[in-house]
Amino acid sequence: MNVINIHKRRINQPKESVYKLLDTLTTKDDKVWPYEKWPAIRFKNGLKVGSAGGHGPIKYRVDSIDYNEGIVFSFTNTGFNGTHVLKVEELSDSEVEISHTIKMKTSGFAVLYWLFLVKWFHDALIEDAFDKLENHFLLEKKETEYNFWVKFLRMLKNKKRKRHYIKPI
Repeated sequence: MNVINIHKRRINQPKESVYKLLDTLTTKDDKVWPYEKWPAIRFKNGLKVGSAGGHGPIKYRVDSIDYNEGIVFSFTNTGFNGTHVLKVEELSDSEVEISHTIKMKTSGFAVLYWLFLVKWFHDALIEDAFDKLENHFLLEKKETEYNFWVKFLRMLKNKKRKRHYIKPI
């Protein structure tokens, strides 16, 4: 199955200010990744070309880092064949558009995995990341609300986690 998934957000800040935040991605002082709500993003050798890593069950490697073309990652999960790109485009001296684009082909079990789970969590995670990045520049903070499916899946995940930790009497 062909997948194209695009998220975009305009931010009223110069490109350099947004890049300063992006430079913290995967560091101990990460100001972009919403690790408070989602599995942390980690790479074996940090955010460097060739480094392998990912977040939760989603694995990928860093293919290129170019602030004009974006940060390009290639999926390494079986059944996910393609890339995702994080890019900042300057619209004016004081406005940018940040985007995250997935272009991939899913095959086998990954088709269902994407359709029923990953797509929904991914969309929520990216919006949380964009909120976190943009909130560094806002007085009134943004928080994108999860849709019903994401709320339901997170509830199921939390119930499973709680059940796992219950000790017998």
